[in-house]
Amino acid sequence: MTRGEKRNLWVGLAFISPWIVGFLAFTVYPVGASIYYSFCDYDVLSTPVWVGTLNYRDMVTDSVFWKSLYNTLYYALLSVPLCLVVALLVAVMLNQPVKGRSTFRAIYFLPSLIPVVAATIVWLWLLNGNFGVLNYLLHWFGIQGPQWLTNEKWTKPSLVLMAVWGCGNTMVIYLAALQDVPRSLYESAEIDGANPWVKFRHITVPMISPVIYFNLIMGIIGSLQVFAQAYILLGGGGPNRSALFYAVYLYQNAFDYRQMGYACAMAWMLFVIILFLTWVATRSTRRLIFYGGE
Repeated sequence: MTRGEKRNLWVGLAFISPWIVGFLAFTVYPVGASIYYSFCDYDVLSTPVWVGTLNYRDMVTDSVFWKSLYNTLYYALLSVPLCLVVALLVAVMLNQPVKGRSTFRAIYFLPSLIPVVAATIVWLWLLNGNFGVLNYLLHWFGIQGPQWLTNEKWTKPSLVLMAVWGCGNTMVIYLAALQDVPRSLYESAEIDGANPWVKFRHITVPMISPVIYFNLIMGIIGSLQVFAQAYILLGGGGPNRSALFYAVYLYQNAFDYRQMGYACAMAWMLFVIILFLTWVATRSTRRLIFYGGE
């Protein structure tokens, strides 16, 4: 390197030094510390004591851990496919040339702009088993609404319903992808006599398959880390811990029980689970994804 190149390098490093310091202090150090603490008995207030793999071995015999993992996987199995399908159908409808299309798009996207805490408080009122709006509407159709938040059979479906309501971000991504599908493909299909379902199945879905894959991966990651909605609606996990999700139990161990070492071990176990499920999703869908450049 010449003297001028070295000078430019140091000037560049000086300009990005705030980011480098922030990255080291707020990303690299916490990640490294959490790995170390996961092998320690650590309660935040005292010096961590090395215990090896004890925290990970305790997970095997922790029935509450398995309960939280089951609740989280159950929620993900319901919410991710529903959100993908509902968001795609809504995006297809909002992509039609109808009057007031921009207004409809804004209405459907609005729920995803509401802060999570505020939206959850509203749903706390909507899902009230005795005086909630949802059960009041069901009563109009002669349906006896359930106790959404006090019946353990309905706690997880309640949160799934809330997740589907807030799938506006996924819908917008689909909508952007739909507008990139070449019109010539639809015109060629219409000349051959293809009906709307055939065009949707053989043109729309293959052309936006990379976006479907992206939303699938983001949905898996987000659903396995659900926290705010469950914590606000059901506090410690609801009746019989039916809505005690993984992230809620991790938070309880870290800040309620002051078992930070065990919480760090849970965090890294969640990372492994997400990594594995992402790998499975990638392997199982790679032949179904069509990239225009291939």
